[in-house]
Amino acid sequence: MSKTQVNSDLTIAFIGLGVMGGPMTGHLARAGHKVRAYNRSPERAAKWQDAWAKEGLEVTFAATHAEAASGADIVFTCVGNDEDLASVTFGETGVLGAMTEGALLVDHTTVSADMARRLAAACVEKDVDCVDAPVSGGQAGAENGQLAIMCGGSEEALARAAPVMDCYAKSIVHVGDVGAGQTAKMANQMCIAGVLAGLSEAIRLAEAASLDMDKTYQAISGGAAQSWQMDNRWASMAADSFDFGFAIDWMRKDLGYALDEANRLGLSSPVTALVDQFYAEMQAGGGGRRDTSALITRLPQAKKD
Repeated sequence: MSKTQVNSDLTIAFIGLGVMGGPMTGHLARAGHKVRAYNRSPERAAKWQDAWAKEGLEVTFAATHAEAASGADIVFTCVGNDEDLASVTFGETGVLGAMTEGALLVDHTTVSADMARRLAAACVEKDVDCVDAPVSGGQAGAENGQLAIMCGGSEEALARAAPVMDCYAKSIVHVGDVGAGQTAKMANQMCIAGVLAGLSEAIRLAEAASLDMDKTYQAISGGAAQSWQMDNRWASMAADSFDFGFAIDWMRKDLGYALDEANRLGLSSPVTALVDQFYAEMQAGGGGRRDTSALITRLPQAKKD
């Protein structure tokens, strides 16, 4: 259930009903908001429509993203990448063309900082407020309403967005001006990539030494080595289970944005570049849809006597 029940007169549009956007839209409806939803895949839209109908949620499904956005007080987008976001926001058929002056656009997609700035500039021309608000927490965080949201934009825009986002958020942090949310998300993904590389090597070491995996986790997770990845992926990595979670394809997209931004700032990011290379190899081998924790499969298990 949603954490906060509201009596809202706001009309909310949500564009993108994927593994993240679908649950987030559900939380908005459970909180009492009037929601119009759109997904470019009719099959996925129909799946979510059936699920919401069984739950008794009042969600209207629009035929186009522009129809969903028309007259909405707040439009949320959660799609795939720069190109996907551009396709649903810009141009005569984009949501910006359908939004009214004074409305608010909140983008939950992980995109480049440059795309966030382009979108914000377009919003200024339309007299629409804008917040770039990428999320972290994965599918489980979206389903449980426990997402970490890092936001870029004006204080006024965030003040409008935050009470609505609260129904699926664990934390909402205003990082800075337009594009700052996306840059913070890049830092987030760089941290995850590095942690997973170290965690993979640690698990292989414990296995090779014939340690009890549960007790080893208990021993080290209470100290400085503890991380979200360790707490949530140690057991599944040890069990070679990767058919869930955040896909390698999406992590590569995110790391590409991070490396591009680091290069723009004149920075060296050797660990991120190396892990990105590892993931590229896994993609080439057909593993792009596996969870990012599948990084461990690059490391063979030690042979035991």
